[in-house]
Amino acid sequence: MTTVETSRTSLEIASQPDTWRRAVASVHSYAEVLPRRGERVAVIGCGTSWFMALAYAQLRESGGHGETDAFAASEFPADRTYDRIIAITRSGTTTEVLDLLTRVKGTVATGAITADPTTPVMTAADAVAVLDFADEQSVVQTRFATTVLVLLRAHLEAEGALPAGVRPLADAIKDAERAVTEPLDPAVCGAEQFTFLGIGWTYGLALEAGLKMREAAGAWTEAYPAMEYRHGPISITGPGRVVWLFGAEPLGLADDIDGVGGIYTSASGVRAEALDPLADLIRAQRLAVHLAEARGYDPDRPRNLTRSVILTAAGA
Repeated sequence: MTTVETSRTSLEIASQPDTWRRAVASVHSYAEVLPRRGERVAVIGCGTSWFMALAYAQLRESGGHGETDAFAASEFPADRTYDRIIAITRSGTTTEVLDLLTRVKGTVATGAITADPTTPVMTAADAVAVLDFADEQSVVQTRFATTVLVLLRAHLEAEGALPAGVRPLADAIKDAERAVTEPLDPAVCGAEQFTFLGIGWTYGLALEAGLKMREAAGAWTEAYPAMEYRHGPISITGPGRVVWLFGAEPLGLADDIDGVGGIYTSASGVRAEALDPLADLIRAQRLAVHLAEARGYDPDRPRNLTRSVILTAAGA
């Protein structure tokens, strides 16, 4: 009998309920990093970290905690002023993030959230939150990214600034426990194309779901704000193609997808049993691994990717 090894990525995905609990329990340890109420804040990152920044910026601002922008580190606007800049960087070595923190050092308060306490970000930022318990061996980010967002959500929850309609994290963690074990829909697993949609803070999750599928499985994915879907992207939907919604369903969306023959999924696949959108992202992570393995790819060693993008000067 052949034993099929479980990928390291799958193990890390399955550990998320535990890392989320640890993030909630540790939130008060990172007061020097996290924004004060009323501060004007920019959150930066690259790739997955940028998408988590987008989700957090929407959560913080809509919860009334303060004006918040999110940028890819390479696109930070040099002429804007902020009270605080927060960098999300799993590796602590990403060139664009370190360059920005170095450039602004001494002119604005900076903080970083990382997984590795032995990297240059520890001195590049004024204060650092180290979530080493959520670090990963995998190249593709899963649990570190979601655990960072849980930490930031926990801070908003503790400050009474969680937006209306966003579940308490105690409930989100229960949803995560469901998401790591519930079977994936066979129709979704057999699809050829995936369009991810989100509203408000969940748009960042839609972008991240699409990225996970491309990174791990080389899948054909797109991501849009949900209300933009009918302004063109619906043209790609049809039989054998999925539309996956994170968060609340816009009026008539499901009927429009059904009308063009698409496969619609949201929450747990059963609309009456909706998952917290961040827990629903776990399902997309699991789907990415499933598709990778079905296509003969190794999810622990994705094509063309490394754990961190470290650039060297031309001619160096």
